[in-house]
Amino acid sequence: MAEIEQEYLTFMLQGEEYGVDILCVQEIRVWSSVTELPNKPSYIKGVINLRGVIIPIIDLRLRFGKEALEYSEQTVTIILRHQSNERTMVVGIVVDAVSEVYKFDNKSIRKAPAFGNNIDSCFLKGLASIEEKLIILLDSKVLLNEDDLYCIDKAEANQSNIEEQSVIKANEDEIEKV
Repeated sequence: MAEIEQEYLTFMLQGEEYGVDILCVQEIRVWSSVTELPNKPSYIKGVINLRGVIIPIIDLRLRFGKEALEYSEQTVTIILRHQSNERTMVVGIVVDAVSEVYKFDNKSIRKAPAFGNNIDSCFLKGLASIEEKLIILLDSKVLLNEDDLYCIDKAEANQSNIEEQSVIKANEDEIEKV
C-alpha cells in the first residue's frame, strides 16, 4: 500500500523555514496595509477586507516572540483557512517570504522533541528534512485556534493601557498649554 503524501507550503521567518498544510492555504498576497484595531495583542496587525470577508492579520514573527521586521516587497501574507466542526476560521499570517511547496509522507515527518515547560511547542506538528535543511511544520489547527489567537495577555494589555493613558495625559497637557 502506497504511503500518502501531504503537501506543505513553506515560508521563511527570521532565517528559518516553516511549513503549513497546503490544503489550509487559501491564497498568498503581497503585503498591503491593514485597518488597525484597539485593545488587541501586539502580533495582530489589524484586519483586511478580502472580497467582503473581514480577515484578521497576524504577524507570525511577533506571534512566535521573535524580533519585529520592517515589511519589504518580499513580505507576504498567507491567507489560511481551517474548517472545524463549529465554524470556518480564516486568518492571514505575515511572513518574510514564501519558499517552496514540498511533499512529505508520514514517515518523513519526525515528532518535535519534548522541551519541557521552558519552550512552548504547541504550534509544532513535526520536523521534516529536505536535503540538508530542516523544515518546521506547523499545526494549522493549533495555529488558528481562536481562543489562543485572540487571547490578550494581561501584562501586555496593562502595558498597552498604561501607554494609552500616557498619550492621553500628554495630549491633555498640550491642550491645557494652548
